[in-house]
Amino acid sequence: MKVMREKEARISLDGPEVCREYLETGKITFGSSTLLPGQTGGIDPGHPLSHEVFFVSRGHVIMRNPHTGGHYELFEGDIILVEEGEPHELTNIGMEPAVITWSCAPSHFK
Repeated sequence: MKVMREKEARISLDGPEVCREYLETGKITFGSSTLLPGQTGGIDPGHPLSHEVFFVSRGHVIMRNPHTGGHYELFEGDIILVEEGEPHELTNIGMEPAVITWSCAPSHFK
């Protein structure tokens, strides 16, 4: 077992979206994204060999596929599965910061 502390996470920006990658094993990647009210993260082109799961830990967001225009309204406690290669972006439509945890398997880095 391995414990990963928040301060050890690799931090990056996807537009204004603050991403923290906690774990990447070659089989799975796990992280979180934070968006302030009204912010839209960058477009993720999707991962050609991986499913990605998003869980809304806090807040109210829209997940949109910029190629098809399809969108899904997600509330705290909701989960969405993004299929292989499906582009997506998140927008915080709530009044508070949104925190979304995500996991990609197999890992999109390997």
